[in-house]
Amino acid sequence: MPAEPQPERTSSSTRRDLVEKQIMQHATALFAEKGFAGTSLQDIADAMGLTRPALYHYVANKDELLARLVTEITEQPAQILAGINKRTDLGPVDKLHAMAEAIALHHAAAPDRFRLLVRSETELPDDLSRTHEQSRRRVLKEFISVVGAGIDDGSFRPVDPRVASLAIIGMVNWMAWWYRPDTETSAKSVATQLADMAIHSVLQEGDAGQFADGPARAIGLLRQNLDYLEQQLAEPRARSESPGTL
Repeated sequence: MPAEPQPERTSSSTRRDLVEKQIMQHATALFAEKGFAGTSLQDIADAMGLTRPALYHYVANKDELLARLVTEITEQPAQILAGINKRTDLGPVDKLHAMAEAIALHHAAAPDRFRLLVRSETELPDDLSRTHEQSRRRVLKEFISVVGAGIDDGSFRPVDPRVASLAIIGMVNWMAWWYRPDTETSAKSVATQLADMAIHSVLQEGDAGQFADGPARAIGLLRQNLDYLEQQLAEPRARSESPGTL
């Protein structure tokens, strides 16, 4: 039996998507120029060439725009990483590569919004600030989980999973500051290269060139393993002495 044809998107829904995208673009520019507190819904309506009542057809208030911004920049990446981490067909190496690449591509798609949110974190309303911080913690947690799994199965060197994760996140996040989509290099190519670099920063086989052959290399590896074991032994004691924070 032939499958039923899927209904096509109506012109009205397509127009709404286009207008909402333009609203976010203008809101982002105004937030960057005047700050969240200094930008009114009337400012956004004026930039759009709309009356304020007409703008209400697309957005209820300024906080809704802020919520969309937080969702787009921090909540969506956390959801993407959780989905990758749950995959059973990938090992830690492939998961870490996919995660780093996904975050880099996500930021490259809207670098101005990511930069704006980072610069304006202290201006967010309390509820959105909490959501933003929770999502950032989730992102870090997903990376730590994969790096830890790679250490456990021998794929990654015995590094501090939290430090390694923060370093990788910082590297891919920085793409939002220096990458320009009008360059000849595609975002996909750059994201893949960053993901390759993320993998090699922790990959076990990449350790070979760090130390000379023979006893010097063996001593270096032993020190690295001892540092990792000491950090693992210290973690339970640190958690018992202070509330859990990332």
